[in-house]
Amino acid sequence: MNRIALGLFSVSVFLGAQNWMDQAKVIQNQVHQLRNLPDVERAKVTRQLAIQIGKLPSAAPKAGLATELANFATEGDFGRDTLQAVATALAEGLAEKSGGTDSYLSLARLVRYEHMQVSLDSPQLKAAMAQLEDDDQARQRVDFTLTDLQGKNWQLKSLSGKIVLVNFWATWCPPCRKEMPDLDTLYQRYEKSGLVVLAISDEDAGTVKAFLADHKVSYPVLLDPGQKVNKLFRVQGIPKSYLYDRQGNLVAQAIDMRTQTQFLEMLGHAGLK
Repeated sequence: MNRIALGLFSVSVFLGAQNWMDQAKVIQNQVHQLRNLPDVERAKVTRQLAIQIGKLPSAAPKAGLATELANFATEGDFGRDTLQAVATALAEGLAEKSGGTDSYLSLARLVRYEHMQVSLDSPQLKAAMAQLEDDDQARQRVDFTLTDLQGKNWQLKSLSGKIVLVNFWATWCPPCRKEMPDLDTLYQRYEKSGLVVLAISDEDAGTVKAFLADHKVSYPVLLDPGQKVNKLFRVQGIPKSYLYDRQGNLVAQAIDMRTQTQFLEMLGHAGLK
């Protein structure tokens, strides 16, 4: 290759790289704006972004972008086709270029808890799946006693015979705030049927009380100073919800915000309809 041809090739490679870098930046900016969209439009845009990530060249940070998108795609119910497109983009990104532990865990959660289908067969994904299994076993064994805002103590294992939904949340968390009205509606509907909701925040009492003064809920709100119970449940990111049936078995969990319909589906696993 002569010098002129080599120079033209170098310029072409540079422009190609610059092009996908610009595309990746646009995609990332759009991902960060998803919460500003109405849910119907958000579902459509999320799927389009997943497809765009899939079309990026292998040199692009596809796994990283898809991981970010996955973190937003589970904030509610945007349709299984949308979530599958995100899972596929993430799996393809990991197959083309090795990603970090967080990316493999993100994909493993989509497979284990959202029942997405992927063709990726890698030691890293298997290790992530094994980690989730170990986490769930720990959550099955866990017990705790925490105090609510009214000073009442609640012990998880003492609630045998009840259906218990443990919800980790915070006042600063937009998805947490968004799901609270639906969760409160279901608590009021099923409390007499044996449903107990234990909402756990690691914030200080003053912050939580000030927030609840304007966002009232009827279920108990417990304080977890030092995140001791968060650590027992191995919580990574919020909101997270864990549902135990009347025998104390962990029967369902939510890796992110849930809609009322999604919460109802969870409760069905514990026998509430």
